[in-house]
Amino acid sequence: MSFAIRFHQTGGPEVLKWEAVDPPPPGEGEARIRQRAIGLNYIDTYHRSGLYPVPLPSGLGMEGAGVVEAVGPGVTEVAPGDRVAYAGGPLGAYAEVRNLPADRLVPLPEALSFEQGAAMMLQGLTAQYLLRRTYRVQPGDTILIHAAAGGVGLMVCQWAKSLGATVIGTVGSEAKAALARAHGCDHPILYTRENFADRVKAITGGQGVPVVYDSIGRDTFLDSLACLQPLGMMVSFGNASGPVAPFDIGLLAKHGSLFLTRPTIMTYTARRGDLLNMAAELFAVVESGAVRVEVHQHYPLQEAERAHREMESRQTTGSSILLPSG
Repeated sequence: MSFAIRFHQTGGPEVLKWEAVDPPPPGEGEARIRQRAIGLNYIDTYHRSGLYPVPLPSGLGMEGAGVVEAVGPGVTEVAPGDRVAYAGGPLGAYAEVRNLPADRLVPLPEALSFEQGAAMMLQGLTAQYLLRRTYRVQPGDTILIHAAAGGVGLMVCQWAKSLGATVIGTVGSEAKAALARAHGCDHPILYTRENFADRVKAITGGQGVPVVYDSIGRDTFLDSLACLQPLGMMVSFGNASGPVAPFDIGLLAKHGSLFLTRPTIMTYTARRGDLLNMAAELFAVVESGAVRVEVHQHYPLQEAERAHREMESRQTTGSSILLPSG
């Protein structure tokens, strides 16, 4: 008998339940994974709360790493015994054992641990598409990343710095400012003490930045637009403070013919070739040491409710993982 976290109604962390769930044998194109570590991500709270509606009852979680136990008919991508990691795909990562489409799995290099694999995939692939595809950061660029001490933020800071960029990041405390600075953030801004848009303009000599990476949403969106230089790119990739309200697109013209995008990892990794290329680039920067994957919080899988409470109250920094028993 295996177990998983599931929820039967949307709401706060208390709706998460520990239930016995035995997956069937893997079907056509599927592989069964015995999970060794599971990624904890803010998007999980959107599914749980109903901000991103899903059919109920439902599993939860989009990221993990483990060992292939069995494969279904027609599977050629992986074989039993393979070390694999994944991000995206059907919900249900908060589980000891699960079935997944085999074409969503990527081989996990021996040099990387299961904990690193679970902690890096969703956040690391997000950092990859943000920096290398949505807006391709060049040497000499100055960028703004919100939540710079979070999981994606720390990866973006390190990776952007390795690309030759100057990194500005917003944080909520002195401790988080120190953490961001230690991971490549040149200019941490405490948004609780100063207006980040004014500070960005001061740092850039009034020029603004070519790109803003914003996972906060409602509370930062308009001021983020004000940080951009003409023809700059506003990348809104999350809603930690709530969804962005409808706005007059004339603001994009007012601030200098700005570009706006709302990307998702599912779109960028939809084709297996893209997924494998993105993962290869991510693994390479981690194995080189340019990006360090640091797991700051470990929770037993059974304590997913506590993990969600601490994440939503901004008590966590960097990456967090859930650990199945056994």
